Amino acid sequence: MLKKYIDKIRPAFEDNGKLHCFRSVFDGFESFLYVPNTTAKSGTNIHDAIDSKRIMSIVVIALIPALLFGMYNIGYQNFAAAGKLAEAGFWEMFVFGFLAVLPKIIVSYVVGLGIEFAWAQMKGEEIQEGFLVSGIIIPLIIPVNCPLWMLAIAVAFAVIFVKEIFGGTGMNIFNVALAARAMLFFSYPTKMSGDSAWIANDTILGLGNTLPDTFTQATPLAAVGQGNADLGYSISDMVIGLIPGSIGETSVIAIAIGALILLFTGIASWKTMLSVFVGGGLTAWIFNLTGSTPIPAYEHLILGGFCFGAVFMATDPVTSARTETGKYIYGFLIGVVAIIVRVMNPGYPEGMMLAILFMNMWAPLIDYCVVQRNISKRIKRSTNK
Repeated sequence: MLKKYIDKIRPAFEDNGKLHCFRSVFDGFESFLYVPNTTAKSGTNIHDAIDSKRIMSIVVIALIPALLFGMYNIGYQNFAAAGKLAEAGFWEMFVFGFLAVLPKIIVSYVVGLGIEFAWAQMKGEEIQEGFLVSGIIIPLIIPVNCPLWMLAIAVAFAVIFVKEIFGGTGMNIFNVALAARAMLFFSYPTKMSGDSAWIANDTILGLGNTLPDTFTQATPLAAVGQGNADLGYSISDMVIGLIPGSIGETSVIAIAIGALILLFTGIASWKTMLSVFVGGGLTAWIFNLTGSTPIPAYEHLILGGFCFGAVFMATDPVTSARTETGKYIYGFLIGVVAIIVRVMNPGYPEGMMLAILFMNMWAPLIDYCVVQRNISKRIKRSTNK
């Protein structure tokens, strides 16, 4: 029935239709809903039916466990801070977190997709689907107390200056979601990294608890940056995710479920993912041996945005290395740089954001060097024959 309705109204959006000026919008919605389930052959190349929209949809599905747990953790942290954890039920905490996160998701998509629709309409091009993933990642990598107007500005900045100005989806040099977070971090540091940013401090529709204006709660990584070895949380809390942090970055288990989905479907590269953990673990182990960091290496890997960045952002196919050897190098250096930033610059206790953005810049050079090395090897083999 829906397909018949779309076919019926299509003539109105064609070149001579009365709504032709909105053809890009119509094409965007139609292609999002329906993709031809066929395979096309061209010479020796076979193109399967999956397209970028389906790839983006799988990534969104992989993000759902982290999103749902983040909603619960927001309520959990609010009730824990109020000392009323024993009185709260699961659904009360979850619904409170849901109501806190939902406006951020709406603002992210409305602003981001609105700009993309307007941009496509202005240029007479098809609407691109890259923001399907960025639109949900951005709310997951910010603190719960980030104001909506700040989020809107950051999304607009990232979509216009990091994505569209470079040519749109597939052409951007830097990860769009991380660029939005970087803009917030450097423009409004107290709202993105201060001790008052991580715990929802007011009721929502009668749910939750109002905390004192003076209430603050540092993240475990902030405590590490201050040289504290006792983080106040158990390993199980860190793995489960019952700690303060960005909305979707705290639960290692939820992120691991997303990683399995991405790896099983072949969307993300296990080479990049694994090498991030190897590089980060090795660097953290060396720093721990030298006494530069008070916590063991494995705690660095399960705290902050390390796991989330390794799984969902280091593997971004647009901004990461694309050669098979380059993926190992790219991921390894992300892990190394992330831990170096954490340990050697306490002003940036997270490190993962800067590491990925920095390596986004070097990914093309890594691929170039790998390709040139392969070319040189082949030339030598051919001349030796």
